[in-house]
Amino acid sequence: MNRYLVLVMRNARFDPAAVQPHRDFLEGLRAGGRLELSGGFSDGSGGAYLLFAEDIEQAMQTVHADPAYLSGGWDFTVHEWNAR
Repeated sequence: MNRYLVLVMRNARFDPAAVQPHRDFLEGLRAGGRLELSGGFSDGSGGAYLLFAEDIEQAMQTVHADPAYLSGGWDFTVHEWNAR
């Protein structure tokens, strides 16, 4: 499995109602062994999570299922991360 760093930044369409479904989604990934770390930035601008996936296609498929992504209220950037 590879690691993918997912940066999630709030945009002008941000809706606070999408936060809990996003958190629930991340908890589901964690329970399934697909999420290593997650958390928000202290300035409230967004957050990041570290996702396990076989390849970038699987990582993007997972990200595109995130309720935060589906809401349109966050901008997502995904990077394969060679953390040591």
